[in-house]
Amino acid sequence: MTDAQSELIVLALNSGSSSLKFGLYRVSASRTEVLLSGVAESIGEASSKLHIRNSQGSTLADGTASIPSQRDAVIIIAKLLSDSKLPAPAAIGHRIVHGGPKLRRHCLIDASVVQQLERVATFAPLHTPAALSAIDFAQEHFPGLPQVACFDTVFHAGMPDVARVLPIPRELHAQGIQRYGFHGLSCESIVHQLGATVPDRLIIAHLGNGASVTAVKNGKSIDTSMGLTPSGGIIMGTRSGDLDPGVVVYLMREKKLDAAMLEDLIDHRSGLIGISGIGSDMRRLHEAALVNPDARLAIDMFCYSVRKQMAAMMAVLGGIDLIVFTGGIGENDGEVRASVCAGLSWAGISLDAAQSRNGSRPSVLVLTSQEDEQIARHTRQLSLNC
Repeated sequence: MTDAQSELIVLALNSGSSSLKFGLYRVSASRTEVLLSGVAESIGEASSKLHIRNSQGSTLADGTASIPSQRDAVIIIAKLLSDSKLPAPAAIGHRIVHGGPKLRRHCLIDASVVQQLERVATFAPLHTPAALSAIDFAQEHFPGLPQVACFDTVFHAGMPDVARVLPIPRELHAQGIQRYGFHGLSCESIVHQLGATVPDRLIIAHLGNGASVTAVKNGKSIDTSMGLTPSGGIIMGTRSGDLDPGVVVYLMREKKLDAAMLEDLIDHRSGLIGISGIGSDMRRLHEAALVNPDARLAIDMFCYSVRKQMAAMMAVLGGIDLIVFTGGIGENDGEVRASVCAGLSWAGISLDAAQSRNGSRPSVLVLTSQEDEQIARHTRQLSLNC
């Protein structure tokens, strides 16, 4: 089969808790070409936002829209595709944050996969219900097309036991309570972009509203900061990251918080927004930090948290050859990158543009996360094989 014969038009849907990124791709064995891309943001809020670009990067839409739900976002995307002169998708791929203990490979979606995702939705309550809603409507609107689930946990599925097993009774581990790791599609995309130049010892820092640090040895994940859920690890926009479990016990016992209240506190009212009392957007915090000490503390604690986790991953890897920053903050916030790296100068880490990947010192790169392209590649491969 030639490259042209194996070509497939794929619609990639990347559901967040209040957003839906999408891309229409022409995918072959050797190339992934974007035809259209966009994002619906602030879904469910009074004034949602819609941004759409064509293959040349020209803006087709950039403004507010009424988008009450993920389902409505998919309706808008479907209408956009039908009104355009672009080719119709032949398959649809979905980013799924957590597949639980039984779904550890990217796979075609059928009724049993949907049922399993419904069973494990509590592992990622911010993300899975939105993804299931997008799957449900995509199946209705694009009947007969292969639909593929691409899991963030797959990249980390081969982690060694010393990183994967949690220090809890073995019977709980047997029930699927273990370290899964997330941002796997982002990590895959970084490894794909590095290609043959992937170093032996790589750290990927995916820094955004959700944030994680992953140790990659010879192209494979061997440890990562997030654990059972995407709430653990380093400080995030509204998520606490790692907490002394005694804090949770104390809040339950003394403050009478139940599971729903704890989930709201840990996932929605902690992290940068909890420390600063202002917000979770790093750009806003930088502005406020000039006069507000709590905003300054939030930024400093975030960088401190990332730096500590990077140092831990260096120990896991036995050294470091390359650090890659990615994600919204990692790609766009030079002040955060500089702060993180300044505290790692003892390891030879520097943002000095003159340093070479061929030199003896570790290198630092900024690469764009390409999750949607990874979804498109996996979707093509699984759809052609079905």
